[in-house]
Amino acid sequence: MMKRALISVSDKTGIAPLAKKLKIMGFEILSTGGTAKLLKENGIAVRSVSDYTGFPEMLDGRIKTLHPRIHGGLLGRRSLPEHLEQMEAQGIEPIDIVVVNLYPFEATVAKADCSLEDAIENIDIGGPTMLRAAAKNYTDVVVLVDPADYDWVLREMEENDGSVSPKTRYALACKVFQSTARYDSMIAGYLGAQGRTPLFPPTLNLQFTKSEELRYGENPHQRGAFYRALQIEEPCVSNAVIRQGKAMSFNNYLDANAALELAKEFEEPVSVIIKHNNPCGVATASDLREAYVTAREADPVSAFGGVLAFNRPVDAATAKEIVSTFVEVVIAPGYNPEVLEIFRSKENIRVLEVDIWGHERARDMDMKRVVGGLIYQERDLGSVDINHLEIVTKRLPSEDELKAMGFAWRVAKHVKSNAIILTRADRTVGIGAGQMSRVDSTRLAISKALSPTQGCALASDAFFPFRDGIDEAAKSGATAIIQPGGSVKDDEVIAAADEYNMAMVFTKMRHFRH
Repeated sequence: MMKRALISVSDKTGIAPLAKKLKIMGFEILSTGGTAKLLKENGIAVRSVSDYTGFPEMLDGRIKTLHPRIHGGLLGRRSLPEHLEQMEAQGIEPIDIVVVNLYPFEATVAKADCSLEDAIENIDIGGPTMLRAAAKNYTDVVVLVDPADYDWVLREMEENDGSVSPKTRYALACKVFQSTARYDSMIAGYLGAQGRTPLFPPTLNLQFTKSEELRYGENPHQRGAFYRALQIEEPCVSNAVIRQGKAMSFNNYLDANAALELAKEFEEPVSVIIKHNNPCGVATASDLREAYVTAREADPVSAFGGVLAFNRPVDAATAKEIVSTFVEVVIAPGYNPEVLEIFRSKENIRVLEVDIWGHERARDMDMKRVVGGLIYQERDLGSVDINHLEIVTKRLPSEDELKAMGFAWRVAKHVKSNAIILTRADRTVGIGAGQMSRVDSTRLAISKALSPTQGCALASDAFFPFRDGIDEAAKSGATAIIQPGGSVKDDEVIAAADEYNMAMVFTKMRHFRH
């Protein structure tokens, strides 16, 4: 019986050499449109699908392969006599190999001038249908969706008298369903982003591509891998360029993400140091080295082995400071050759490059996994104008206090709740993170301070439920407080601040971070 291959591809990489080898092995080639034209130009005899089906391509090519002679040849099971009898009765010939890839939807929607009509026209119908049919019947049909698989599958066929092992057939079929799922998810995601579907659809389709397997997960007894989103809308850890260092770990990725996202809050040059997903030092300065040294000195014990992020290219002076102690990861918009040479003296430091400067933050979604489900929400991109907040105390904040409160509020958004931050206008002084009560976080922030807290501003990520947090802040010498407000005890809290002649403002925005 004549062996038959159906070839219809958008990505024509390697397709002519593949078809030539299949012809040598005795396959008849069925093909369509541009693929058939290319194969003929390369001297490969093909039979058009229209000739095979007796039905013309029509509707601008939308109807080509959606025909019983195609899908019967793909879905008919060779091991069932009744299938073979029905196929013979209808003049349906078996198709043994399918080589199909899909209209370039992803590349089309990535274009800045892509219209909705362009996107719709690049939604493939016949391709996914053929792929799924062939993959469903993988015991009888070899299906190739990825040009990267052509050579090794051909080698297997050449070494095994034209046959392909059940293991290979199964792996190729799995790849098809992964590919079509990814394709459909891209389409659903794109159409949803056009505002034509609800923010929270009844079914949530998420697709990520495996970037690498990690040495282990959060702990050595856990396995882990890193997956990237199919479409990344802003510079982030997921599309960072790794300049040097050991492979990133599960915890490195989490901490690098936390550091970079906090660095994005600042327009002025900033240095961020993260440890266990919380900032332990943040500082701004006109000189990047000064910003880094100031951030490190806020909590040098915690900074040891930390993850660093900068929103400016790292210069040589800053790099020398960084390598003077132990750090895990450095992430910044750029490094010149001299700086990279300095980092090479500590070859295990992971150096990542992400150009965050001048890029807007994408208004996408955030998610957290729970056993058996997913909590899905808008990303917290909330911010406040420090000059237009509600002043609730008798004393107005000074200009320096306003600057310090603005600094503290930007940091508080990135600290695990309950979060209390003591700052000056350009640096953190003490950080209290993740305590079960707000007053304990206040005491922790004060206890972590290595420099005087007199005159500091204090930020709280949520309201003070009682005045005890204000009492502790006053003992430390803090003179200004920024918090959301909204407690039933607000009057009591404001009265306490007035007792201490403190300035207090309400943001009316909370930044819980669990």
